[in-house]
Amino acid sequence: MPKTTYLKSFTFPTDEREAEFCERVQRMCYDSFYPFKVLSSRGVRRVEFAPVTIFYGGNGSGKTTALNIIADKLGVKRDSVYNKSSFYPDYLDLCSMDALTFVPQGSRIITSDDVFDYMLNMRSYNQAIDRRRGDVFMDWVKRSEPSEEKRLGSLSEYDELMKNIDANRMTQSKYTRKYMPNNVKGQSNGETAFRYFVEKIDESGIYILDEPENSLSPARQLELVRFMEDSARFFECQFIISTHSPFMLGMNGAKIYDLDEYPAKVRPWTELENVRVYRDFFKEREDEFEA
Repeated sequence: MPKTTYLKSFTFPTDEREAEFCERVQRMCYDSFYPFKVLSSRGVRRVEFAPVTIFYGGNGSGKTTALNIIADKLGVKRDSVYNKSSFYPDYLDLCSMDALTFVPQGSRIITSDDVFDYMLNMRSYNQAIDRRRGDVFMDWVKRSEPSEEKRLGSLSEYDELMKNIDANRMTQSKYTRKYMPNNVKGQSNGETAFRYFVEKIDESGIYILDEPENSLSPARQLELVRFMEDSARFFECQFIISTHSPFMLGMNGAKIYDLDEYPAKVRPWTELENVRVYRDFFKEREDEFEA
């Protein structure tokens, strides 16, 4: 099945159009015209998209700004609120795009805030699991102590007796596993973050991911890369990503815009500074791996 590109290209306003707008409102004495002058200062003008397109650059290079503008112009879903300036709608009006006449329903932007909020929710859930596990443990302690036999008067009393018998013949861990709900499972932050991406990325959609490597170990990043590669190849998904991660930058077939260059241009991932820093670091210590 061929890879899908719902969004073909996106055009940001020229320096001239930005200057014209800023002159018009200059008399209002604003300190900032954000998002004006952010991407233009990097020479970002027109972006041609592939099934997987990546924005690469250091802090302040405009990666997140570009993703938010594209997401809002497309009108895709988002979970966390994005803090916009007064001039944000004016900037969007000056942008244009070449896309299909419809945006697939499941399309969305996923930011670090979305993942962090989800992790906090899951942490509360894990804490509830820990409390429940503690309650079951204390129940085992109480029931495993010798008690006087008594005559059974109801089914509920029979259930209590069976729990007492189980407590006496089982270890604490076996008793806890038996009486904990079967569908509860504590998860690490990395597992939780990875689960969030897998739950939100469905078939046939545009998925805009802002630094998805945050909270993921290298192994989990590679797992997410494989998931996204398969989603683009087999399930008609298009990805627009910002990242520093060499694992993400090495995605098969990714088209990478280097925002650290002026003007921003497409470069192979092997030429990017961040990737070469990693390469040099491990190359200098190559002997230690062979020892």
